Amino acid sequence: MSKENLCQIEQTYLSQGFQHICGVDEAGRGPLAGPVCAAAVILPPGLEIPGLDDSKKLSDKRRRELFPAIREQAVAYGIGWASWEEIDQVNILQATYLAMRRAVEQLSVHPDIALVDGNRDPGLPVPVKTIVHGDSLSASIAAASILAKVSRDDAMLALAKQYPEYGFDIHKGYGTQRHYAALREYGASPIHRMSFLKKFYGEK
Repeated sequence: MSKENLCQIEQTYLSQGFQHICGVDEAGRGPLAGPVCAAAVILPPGLEIPGLDDSKKLSDKRRRELFPAIREQAVAYGIGWASWEEIDQVNILQATYLAMRRAVEQLSVHPDIALVDGNRDPGLPVPVKTIVHGDSLSASIAAASILAKVSRDDAMLALAKQYPEYGFDIHKGYGTQRHYAALREYGASPIHRMSFLKKFYGEK
């Protein structure tokens, strides 16, 4: 999608009088271990960041090139987290909403509206517009997706040093064959989401 098309949603809201439009996205809902991360980003109107796109469509190298460019050029950005303990306590959906709210609360500029990837309102302290596949349709959501993904990957790289036997540096906590093999050999670590492993341990 062209940069012009990627900014169409923001342009629509700008034309309606919204000034600070925030994109919100998450990373890490699916893994068996580690936190879930969310990011909120307000981009300047008309800003062009070459190569900006949904984080899932970009290589790790490209995401890491865009990460500082987004942070440096954004009007404001915030990173929010929910821990593996919180995921087990309240479920992954509610923990994701918690991370999103924390990300928005980190913003130094209060947004007029939040564009949220997906089809469910996370209950933010600002008006919300949910956008299915928003990370491919909105520049600010795409920027948020990159900040969330890189931030979570870095967190998992750090956790991999504490728990090297699981290969978190390779799969970032997702349920790969290697990860399940490590679970069979070593059992769960303190950072595993036990609510995600009930079926796995039930079948053993």
